[in-house]
Amino acid sequence: MSSASETFDLDQMIIANAEAAAAHVKAARAAVGTVIFGQEDVIERAMITILAGGHALLVGVPGLAKTKLVEALGTVLGLDSRRVQFTPDLMPSDILGAEVLEEDGAGRRAFRFIRGPIFAQLLMADEINRASPRTQSALLQAMQEYHVTVAGERHDLPKPFHVLATQNPLEQEGTYPLPEAQLDRFLMEIDVDYPDRDAERRILFETTGAEETRARAAMTVDELLAVQRLVRRLPVGESVVEAILTLVRSARPGAEGPEQRFIAWGPGPRASQSLMLAVRARALLDGRYAPSVDDVVALAEPVLKHRMALTFAARAEGESVAHIVRRLAAKIG
Repeated sequence: MSSASETFDLDQMIIANAEAAAAHVKAARAAVGTVIFGQEDVIERAMITILAGGHALLVGVPGLAKTKLVEALGTVLGLDSRRVQFTPDLMPSDILGAEVLEEDGAGRRAFRFIRGPIFAQLLMADEINRASPRTQSALLQAMQEYHVTVAGERHDLPKPFHVLATQNPLEQEGTYPLPEAQLDRFLMEIDVDYPDRDAERRILFETTGAEETRARAAMTVDELLAVQRLVRRLPVGESVVEAILTLVRSARPGAEGPEQRFIAWGPGPRASQSLMLAVRARALLDGRYAPSVDDVVALAEPVLKHRMALTFAARAEGESVAHIVRRLAAKIG
């Protein structure tokens, strides 16, 4: 009897916390929407990524407010944010930091570690594919383990820690495609598309007047951390778990189905983990306290497409990863 009572009390506590968290999240989403127009899906997915404790890759042509979105998220969520412009001559030490030799008044010499811009709660890696693979790989350990190692010494990163990277799909000459191991570290790949006519009309008036609206803080870091902890405690029904497993496993070569002949390699278990966290965060963002199969379908494409590659035959037939994922998601929906 006491066990049932304890379970009831726990459920009631989660619901009470979820109600407060949902109010904070709703206010934060509205605050971002005051400065970013016509990109509701992009805002939603970027918010989901952060609430789930992950990293995102924003892909879009120049001028679609990718940089402004990251800046707005940092301000609205109360995060200490830094920006690094990735260029071909950028070195790993420009991101991580480096040790410098110092001499005190007595003539004693010692090395002192000077922290790089990665020691921030929100790091914007602008045009990440412009830097060399050596520099790109400087983020690998940080994105997965939340610390960096310099000269054999471990340095922990602040909490929370998120990387929002941008990538321009145009002008691929002189760029370095991200390796699969690094792409897998991104919880989502978010496509940033052109705004519709009404949104672009609003952009014209809002951004070319005498005063431009600026983002305002809607959450504190402690509130964000509390929401991130809550996301991991939200209950997930068996039907949602089965939908996640079925979807991710069907996106691998060797699975049964007509789409599998087009897949060269597919998502690993980290994709299932990412999708599990993302659907919980989406439910909370919508004011719900448990995710549904609809959440799995809605987030299948941004969570899976950068973790897959097609065969040459598939590309020859005009197939794309996005089309394949949509067809696989439709089967579970």
